[in-house]
Amino acid sequence: MSTPDADGLLAEQLLRLTRRLHRSQKRQLESADVAITPAQSRLLRTLAHYETPPRMADLAQRLEVVPRAVTSLVDGLEAGGCVRRVPDPTNRRVIRIELTDCGRATLRTLREARRAAAQDILAPLTAEQRDVLGGLLSALVDGPGPRC
Repeated sequence: MSTPDADGLLAEQLLRLTRRLHRSQKRQLESADVAITPAQSRLLRTLAHYETPPRMADLAQRLEVVPRAVTSLVDGLEAGGCVRRVPDPTNRRVIRIELTDCGRATLRTLREARRAAAQDILAPLTAEQRDVLGGLLSALVDGPGPRC
């Protein structure tokens, strides 16, 4: 049975691990000469899941942020050539956001950086330990409770 102290320690360890993963991923991206913020990265990953280009309001809802935040992110990504604003074919008052070839290439680089960061962090673990960790993480991610 866990105690509040043990749960607090686990929460701190998870937070430290997450920070370490982010720092490692940031180093990987810097070495690939990719300048992108975590929020922009999240927007690109979210955008990639749409079959058709979404509206900014759709992105704001999916990301659970205010529409103005999406506008700022899209502005930065558009300036970098990763996305473009396109008119909706059925309603010209609506603007949709689509990935460009540059955006797809950036997503591939992001995935590679995440993979390399994970390999770096998981290097000390045996294959069996990785399997156990994977099972535990799946139980936490896929288990009951609110998901983000």
